[in-house]
Amino acid sequence: MSFDPSSTASIFSTKNQQQLTDDYFFESAENVSFFFEEKAFGDDGNLKQPKQLSLIKLGMAGECKSCGTLHEIEPAFKKFSSSEKTSSLMYSLGYKRPVIKQSMYIFKQPGIGGEVVPHQDNSFLYTEPQTCTGLWLALEDATILNGCLWAIPGSHKNGLVRRFFRDEDGVKFDRPSPSYDKKDFVPIEVKAGSLVVIHGDLIHQSFENLSPKSRHAYSLHVVDTEGCNWAPDNW
Repeated sequence: MSFDPSSTASIFSTKNQQQLTDDYFFESAENVSFFFEEKAFGDDGNLKQPKQLSLIKLGMAGECKSCGTLHEIEPAFKKFSSSEKTSSLMYSLGYKRPVIKQSMYIFKQPGIGGEVVPHQDNSFLYTEPQTCTGLWLALEDATILNGCLWAIPGSHKNGLVRRFFRDEDGVKFDRPSPSYDKKDFVPIEVKAGSLVVIHGDLIHQSFENLSPKSRHAYSLHVVDTEGCNWAPDNW
């Protein structure tokens, strides 16, 4: 799989998600797409390091269309995503007809891996009732130094804070983000091969990776399609 960064330079940012969501992002619902770190480019618009060390993630969308991303297109990811173990896990959580709505390979590059601000997955993949669950597979050791996940224990019990949706004017949140106290978050340090299961209402984040080591992970977001409705204004 190859790509030309000079013709495909879509930047992904959770800090400026509304401004940086472009047509290429939406088209990633039906393609395996590449997204760059904000800090990957110099003032001259060129990459500051090799392209393989400049990507933030591979795959991505699939939120509002029938998705054709990593878990359907690439054999290695399809094998894991559609495995009996993955299906059994979702059924054990009470899912009746689980469907993967999003899949992505996250690089968290050394030195430039960007911050992912506090959020809830149900904000972005909304159903009534809410059913999103995140599956986060560590492909390398995830530590405090290289940008592991952090979460507020018990925050999933307090419900959804806000939604991110799409209308005729583009994409937006329905309300501002609350302020969170950093001391309420705890790190989720895991070894390569560990699977972190994330409730859709859990408030979680990750900080910048300023270390010399990457923190690769494969992430899936799953919703139920029985007894619930997929929001038509999902992005």
